Amino acid sequence: MKILAILALCVVKIFALSIVNGEAIVLKFNKNTSEILANGKKIPLVNSLGSDEKIAIIAANYRAKNDIKLKITQDGKTTTEIINLIKGDYKSEAFSVAPSKVKPPKEAKARIERELAEANKIYAKTTPKILLQKPFLLPSNAKITSAFGNARTFNGELKSYHSGTDYRAAMGTDVHSVGEGVVVIAKDRYYAGGSVVIDHGAGVYSQYYHLSKILVKVGDKIGGGDKLGLSGASGRVSGPHLHFGIAINGVSVNPLDFINKFNKVVFENE
Repeated sequence: MKILAILALCVVKIFALSIVNGEAIVLKFNKNTSEILANGKKIPLVNSLGSDEKIAIIAANYRAKNDIKLKITQDGKTTTEIINLIKGDYKSEAFSVAPSKVKPPKEAKARIERELAEANKIYAKTTPKILLQKPFLLPSNAKITSAFGNARTFNGELKSYHSGTDYRAAMGTDVHSVGEGVVVIAKDRYYAGGSVVIDHGAGVYSQYYHLSKILVKVGDKIGGGDKLGLSGASGRVSGPHLHFGIAINGVSVNPLDFINKFNKVVFENE
């Protein structure tokens, strides 16, 4: 899908803009843009690196069904554009996991709810600048074993969708950060297992799950390529691997697609 950057124009015009459910687009606006609303929700505007232009990231929830109405306020005037929603072509897959990871025991439910609430609170916050100084790196060069968006069945009954991309990783493989940021989660969690989450600013968070060992702590400043921990098979898994994800303003998106788009718009000025 072509990436459209909105450049420094007196009047914003967007042509044939579209988005796939479960993906994000990165838009660039001029310095006089004061507000962006997507279906009535305010979208963070942050300064682009090395210029006075502004960046906004629009994410479409995996389960989104309708087009996105974009309202852009610039120079005191508001215009409306429609981002056409395209249905993603996602596959299906089935897994066998520990029964307790499909039907958690009663004593685990409070923990699950607490961890979800903690994560949602973190993702609801936006650091009002881009923390990266260099393009995002890829999380791994290993084989992808499960793509983002796959419809999933666990033990023949529980259904969900894959909120990240899984890489083949033997137990104890080094896991590295994809870019600069600050660690906001570094702990074991019921479903995600050993988890590290990094805030990269502008509402962008990267996620590294199922680790066997965590080597960072909350508040640590991280550089691109820094070692975060070791891969493992903790949480709800069928075997050792690295789950890598990206959340944008609380919405999980196709992480590799997003990295490609973000790098092009922010660092290549396309």
